[in-house]
Amino acid sequence: SVPSIPVPVLQLQLPSSPPTAAAQQLDKLLDDLGHTQSKFAAGRQGAQEPEETEPKPSLDNMLGSLTQDLQELGITATPTSVCATCHKPIAGKVLTALGRTWHPEHFTCARCGQELGAQPFFERDGRPYCEDDYHQAFAPRCAYCAGPIREKVLTALDQTRHPEHFFCANCGKVFGDDGFLVWGGKPYCRQDFLAMFAPKCQGCERPVTGSYLSALRGVWHPECFVCTDCLSGFGSGSFFELEGRPYCEQHFHQRQGSICHGCGRPVTGRCITAAGRKYHPEHFTCTYCLRPLHKGTVRERGSKLYCQACHDKLFL
Repeated sequence: SVPSIPVPVLQLQLPSSPPTAAAQQLDKLLDDLGHTQSKFAAGRQGAQEPEETEPKPSLDNMLGSLTQDLQELGITATPTSVCATCHKPIAGKVLTALGRTWHPEHFTCARCGQELGAQPFFERDGRPYCEDDYHQAFAPRCAYCAGPIREKVLTALDQTRHPEHFFCANCGKVFGDDGFLVWGGKPYCRQDFLAMFAPKCQGCERPVTGSYLSALRGVWHPECFVCTDCLSGFGSGSFFELEGRPYCEQHFHQRQGSICHGCGRPVTGRCITAAGRKYHPEHFTCTYCLRPLHKGTVRERGSKLYCQACHDKLFL
């Protein structure tokens, strides 16, 4: 079948009393136009035959010729619409978009030239774009994958990202309700941030996130700052340090070897050393008579000390 060429749609503004002769000439022009259309269609049907020597009339030339002839007859012919791209009258199908009219084949993407037709399009500065080109040209870019963000945009750390591309820099998990923490310009989940960057308790070596004590060149959970040996807290507020660890007075002196062998309490002032042990002066007494001992008269028996007289009486 041979496609038909649509006859240009014209709005004719006729004089109030057109002359009969002019009307007859108009009818003749329309008949000539139809005859020309038939000849043009026949020429297309015989496209396999040798080329004709005479050029085929174009629709634009036909339309221009008809308009000129009508004007000579005193009849003003105004096209129904003009294409926004080629600025020529539109004969046949008209596409209306962006407040203007277009030949359907002239309504194309301003970037790639693809015909938009009935597919969705985007507008920018009065120009139409296909979906792909619009996003490539104007959509914000994801800081992680550098691709255009077509739907939801997540903005954080002065960057835009796809929501699924905003995750912990260490474990890669997308952030949930706990949010995120920043170190060195990178986002981290709370668990990884604390494990990697929070100060550690000197007692339990876990991250310190709440209240803390600062002592012995480090930080401590309050419940972890206790005597290393008996695990008792320091109610008086004072403690003793030995090799970087805190001790109560009793266990500090015990480790130092400064416990009175007589009473079992720390020796903090004057002390007497005898038989490799330390004593408060008042506790350096004879085991039997409990009288104070004098170094020159001390006798030892079974890790106990005796004065000379008691030793001789008991063991000689």
